[in-house]
Amino acid sequence: MKLTLLVSALNQNTDELMLKMNIASDVVIVNQCDEDRKEEFLDDYRVRILYSKKRGVGESRNLCIKNAFGDICLFSDDDIVYEDSYVKKVVDEFEAHPEADMIMFNVEVCEERRTYVNDRFKKLSKMNIGRYPAYSIAVRTKVLKEKELSFSTLFGGGAKYSNGEDSLFLRQAYEKGVKMYASPVYIAKEVPRQSTWFSGYTEKFFFDRGVLFYYLYKSKAWIWNTRFVLTKKDMLKGEIKRLEAFKLINSGIKEGKKLYKAGEY
Repeated sequence: MKLTLLVSALNQNTDELMLKMNIASDVVIVNQCDEDRKEEFLDDYRVRILYSKKRGVGESRNLCIKNAFGDICLFSDDDIVYEDSYVKKVVDEFEAHPEADMIMFNVEVCEERRTYVNDRFKKLSKMNIGRYPAYSIAVRTKVLKEKELSFSTLFGGGAKYSNGEDSLFLRQAYEKGVKMYASPVYIAKEVPRQSTWFSGYTEKFFFDRGVLFYYLYKSKAWIWNTRFVLTKKDMLKGEIKRLEAFKLINSGIKEGKKLYKAGEY
């Protein structure tokens, strides 16, 4: 069983990047920069590098998917450093669990960015898939292609609206019947850096969250707005008051509804 890493990068020296990330497998790298071209190398590993002028992490990941090969695809970013044994760990989990189409792995991150820790192998449901970042996701390539899974180009770093492209991707996979599981196995660590999308709890943050809520929850988005404002007390200790945050999210929900009905994704 062959593993292919799908790396979304921005303005990187790809030779240095492969060393820095400790890549020891087949790999597709989409490097968003100021040119459009393609390279492919066959040595110990198959390396496919695409240079693209397009911006946005959704654009990057979709180009990775289009050029994916092998049996298993593992999504990645250019700030992830892999353990020496990451290939064996991922392949072993898929071989041990033939029922799994997609597995979320543990990646070590700093405390303030941690959204999940898998403590055991378990099946995931619609209620707990939203916490996983793209770099935790490994999926059988056949399933990725046959289900025509893709990332939204409206959300995420470099896109019009902030984060959420990974949650939308996982929601889409669930709705298309992909069998999703979580593994306690650690495969990598994230190197801390400045966020490509987060610049504080600003008006844009709350508005964008509203747009995302509509894409995720449709007519129930207002419930999630209320829940979000009532439960995120620490987040709202800044300059934006709770009522103002609610209004901003609600405005975002309205825009999300218009975009969704217009077929924007």
